[in-house]
Amino acid sequence: MNHIVLNACIAEVSALRYTPAGLPALDLRLEHESDIEEAGQQRQVKASVKTVAVGNLAAQLAQQPLGSVWQFTGFLASPRNSKNVVLHIQNFQQIS
Repeated sequence: MNHIVLNACIAEVSALRYTPAGLPALDLRLEHESDIEEAGQQRQVKASVKTVAVGNLAAQLAQQPLGSVWQFTGFLASPRNSKNVVLHIQNFQQIS
């Protein structure tokens, strides 16, 4: 299963672009920070994650302010000719 849930803030947003099929697409960089237990020890985790949103989600995310915090769900995939992974956002909701 390839399913990711991540609470993160929007750190960077590129200009809205369009795929060859005419769908809106948006590249973002999300920043995550949390404390988690690993091997019986508390660990502070920080991560910067490259993400992409396509379709209506791209247009909605383009309107959100930098620094706003959301819960993102999606899946990981590698772009063509790349060994890096990108989080493809399928849904997002504000954290209450």
